[in-house]
Parts: sequence; C-alpha cells; structure tokens
Amino acid sequence: MARILMIEDNAANMKLAVLLLEHAGHSVRCALDAETGLALARAELPQLIMMDIQLPGMDGLAATALLKQDPLTAAIPVIALTAMAMKSDRERSVTAGCDAYIAKPLRYRELYAAIAALLPQENALSDQSDAHPH
Repeated sequence: MARILMIEDNAANMKLAVLLLEHAGHSVRCALDAETGLALARAELPQLIMMDIQLPGMDGLAATALLKQDPLTAAIPVIALTAMAMKSDRERSVTAGCDAYIAKPLRYRELYAAIAALLPQENALSDQSDAHPH
C-alpha cells in the first residue's frame, strides 16, 4: 500500500493515526514538527502526507504551502488534520494547498475514504505491480 508521512505533535493522536494506517496496510513515517516533516517529505517523497494544522513552531498550513511551492513535493497529496472544525479552517487549509481536510478525533472510515480518494488503487498498488509484470 502507500508510504505515508504523518506530521503530528500530539502523541495520542499520532499513535491512533499510525494504528489506523498500519491496520490498512500502509507504511508510516512520523514527524513531531513541521520542520522535521518538511525534511522527511523532501528526502523520502511519500505518496501521501497527513499534516496536523496546529504544530509547535511553523504551523501545518505554512508547511503545506512550502511543500506545494517545491517542485519536488508539490504533487504529494496533503490531508489536513485539525481539532478546529470551523468552516474558515477548512477554507484556510484549501487555500494553503491541502487536498483534503479531516477533523479530529480521527474516524477510520473518513480517514480511509480520504486516502482512497487521493490515492487511486493503481497508484497505491504500483509498487507491487512493478515487481510482477503481467
């Protein structure tokens, strides 16, 4: 399945997200702040990034904007995660370049649906299909 980068400063939220993602067969790398997340995104080029909006130092929206401005990472889908589920927050996340928006607490069906919408099956399975040509 997909290689996902999770950028989240709350240990409980991180643990839940990793459990849900790994249960669905994804591999997950974690970062506790935006700066570390940006460095990992550029070094490892994950297939999807889950970005907490409220992070220490640089917030998730500023980090997303930087990712979307960088040709190396611009095409990586970003799912914004936030406990602030206000209409203006959704609009701000879209303006920053987020491809989807999920309010916390995470609900596995909503999370899996967002990932499925952003990673078409042929992309999610491309690693396996490359290894076994038809």
